[in-house]
Formats: sequence, C-alpha cells, structure tokens
Amino acid sequence: MIKDKQVWKAWWKAARPPFYIATLVPLILAYLAAEKFYSGPEPETSRVLVFSGAFIVCLALHLCSNLANELFDYLAGTDSGQSIGGTGALSGGLITPGQIRRVLLILYALTFILTAFGVWLTGLYWLGAIALFAAACTYFYVAPPIRYGYHAMGELFVFLNMGLLISGGVYYALTGAFSAPLLALSLPVGLMVAGILYFQSLPEIETDKAAGKKTLAGVLGPEKAIFLHLLLWPVIWLLMLTLWLGGLCAWPVLPGIVACLPLHIKTCLRLQRVASAPENEQNWLGLDKYGWLVRAMYLLCGVSLIWAVAIL
Repeated sequence: MIKDKQVWKAWWKAARPPFYIATLVPLILAYLAAEKFYSGPEPETSRVLVFSGAFIVCLALHLCSNLANELFDYLAGTDSGQSIGGTGALSGGLITPGQIRRVLLILYALTFILTAFGVWLTGLYWLGAIALFAAACTYFYVAPPIRYGYHAMGELFVFLNMGLLISGGVYYALTGAFSAPLLALSLPVGLMVAGILYFQSLPEIETDKAAGKKTLAGVLGPEKAIFLHLLLWPVIWLLMLTLWLGGLCAWPVLPGIVACLPLHIKTCLRLQRVASAPENEQNWLGLDKYGWLVRAMYLLCGVSLIWAVAIL
C-alpha cells in the first residue's frame, strides 16, 4: 500500500499539475473571445461540445510535454547530479522509462482520435494541421533528433504554442474563423508562459551548461539573463494596458498588474542578490524555490485578463 502511494505520487510529480494554468488561461480566453468578438454565422456544431474536446486535447498535450520532458532529460542525463530540472520520478526508480513511453503512446493516440473526430464533426481541416504541429512541439522539446529546447528555442516555441496556437486554434474550432483581436489578446499570454519557462531555466544556468543544454538564459549569460527577466514583465503589462486602451478588454487588467508588481520586484531583487554574491557563494540552484512567484504573476495577470474580457 505504501509503495502504491509512492508510485502515484511519483506520477503526480512527473505530470507537474501546477503548470496547467498555462493551458487553462488561453483556453478560456479563446472561448470568451468567440462569445464577444465573433459576429459571423454560428457553426452547426455545439460550441460547448467543441470546447470540451479542445479542452481535453490541450490538457493531454500539455501532459505529454511534461512526461516527454521527464523521459528524455533523464535519458540524456540532463537531470542527473545537481540538476533540479526533473521531478525525480524516474531517477527514484518508482516509474520506468518504458512506462512513460506507454503512457505517451496512449495520450498521443487519444489526442489523434479526438482531433480526427473534431475535424469530421466541424469540417475544419486546418484543425488537424494545428494539432499535429502542437503534438510535434510537445514531443521534440527535448526528444531527439530535434530537441529544440536544447538549442535556446524553448521560450520561442512555448510562446507560439501556449499563446498563439492554443488561443487561435480553439477560437478557430469554435467559430471556423481566425481573429485579429484574439491574436492581440494572446500575445501577453504567450509571453507570460515563456516567462515562466525562462525563470525556471535561471537556477540551472551552470548545470545546463555543464550538461550541454543551451537555454536562452545560458546563451545570454547571468547579467543579460537577469536584465531580460526584469524587462519582460513590464513589456507584458504594457501590452495589457494597450489592450485596455484599444477596447479589447476592460479595466480589471489594472488590479492584476498592480498585484504583480511586488512579486516581480521580489524576483528581481533575489536575482540581483545571487548575481552580486562572490562567485564561490552564488547559489543559482536556490532560485528554484522562487519559481512560484512567476507562476503567481501569470495567474494574477491571466485571471485579470479573463475577467477584463468577460465583462466587455
């Protein structure tokens, strides 16, 4: 019984549920945008049914991404030694690589079946291409031979997938059209998810470099990497303010931004403290415990943006 609980806990950790908020926000925004901005003919297929299928597909692909990341980082040895990238589910021996491979096969098959059904139901054949691209991105983030996450392109593809692709794809599934206002709304969302991934890479600048993994932070180096984190969130907030001034959302973006300010200041001060310490006393790995601050900023801004669109 104790071992069973440990195994389930290992699977839970490998799934990394705290990060699914990054999928939920663009999903909800796409649905709200379809309600608020779409003025064309209503599709024959129930919008609730289509959204339910898209919801399952997107969450399944996010889970695929997390499990594939866990598997291939482990096989590459990136999560060994002092690294904090993995959850320890594989290295602890409670889950085997073969088990993760089988779960991935089931999840990808599920997304293929649901997407094929959605394409047949709606007649929107571009949905298949969008889902195929998204699935490939979840797998090849760390899987050979592409492993784009090892070549400083993780943030770029996360921005595309977790911002533009989810929102645009779900909106297209719901309406049969694409939307410029939705594209504008998805820009800060994509940047926020990229910001989460970026901050997660900062504690491992040195360990990733030693393992041969190139991240954007590692390529920039500590000083420039810290400056980019400092700059990124004000750019996101400026985009949110522009959306408000442009009439694409309402005033609730303001309290979301204000609530984030002390969290952002705290992360920046912590980064500066680590970087300014003597080289032999710098504890980059210790930054990992502050990742929740960035996820909290995403949650605050994401919820405020959803609220701001909902009351238009």
